[in-house]
Order: sequence, then structure tokens, then C-alpha cells
Amino acid sequence: MKARIFVFLITALFTLPATLYAQDSADGVWDFVMTGPAGDVTAVVDLYVDGASVIGQFQLEDGRVWPISNAQVNGNTISFDLERGDSGVIYEMSATIDGDQATGTATAMGTTREWRMTRAQ
Repeated sequence: MKARIFVFLITALFTLPATLYAQDSADGVWDFVMTGPAGDVTAVVDLYVDGASVIGQFQLEDGRVWPISNAQVNGNTISFDLERGDSGVIYEMSATIDGDQATGTATAMGTTREWRMTRAQ
């Protein structure tokens, strides 16, 4: 019995920090919203974090997929570039992550817009 309790306590000790970190990590699937001149732009964002590097993509409502590039994570902040299809327009994106919420800005062509993401459930 004592051995089982000891194993449980050791397991909890080593997995709890990883669980707490995962809640603030950018890793996962997110629901994205940014209000633009023509209304809200929504997407499902899939991010995979490996240390300070990130790979991912935006899947828009109409099925278009835009990959992210130059992505970095530093603590609870994330930054990346997002190329808008074949238009050549590149959004410079950055956000602060707080648990299951992220809020940030997108800058392109001299304009900055606010955006937000909520972790998909």
C-alpha cells in the first residue's frame, strides 16, 4: 500500500508541472476571430509547439488553408507571420496567451487589427 501511494505522489509531482504548462501553451487547436472592414474573419488554428518553435496553419471558413511561418514562442507570448493566400500580403501576428484565451494584434499594409483566439474544446 505504501509503495502505491509513493508511486502516485512521485507521478503527481512530475506530471503536475507539465499539466500546468500545457494550459498556458500555444499548443493545440484554437478558434480565431478578427474583425475586419468586411466583418469578422474566423478560422480554426492548429498549432504545434516544440520548445520555442511553432508550426501551424489557419483553416478559414471557406476551406482555404494558410500556413504560418517565422513562428516563435517566448513564455506566454507567440508571434508568427501569416501569408494571405496568393495575394502576397503578410500579416505580422503576435499575441499573449492566458490559459485558454489569446489576444493579439495583426499588422499588414500599415494597418493594425486586434484579434483573439479561444482554445477549442
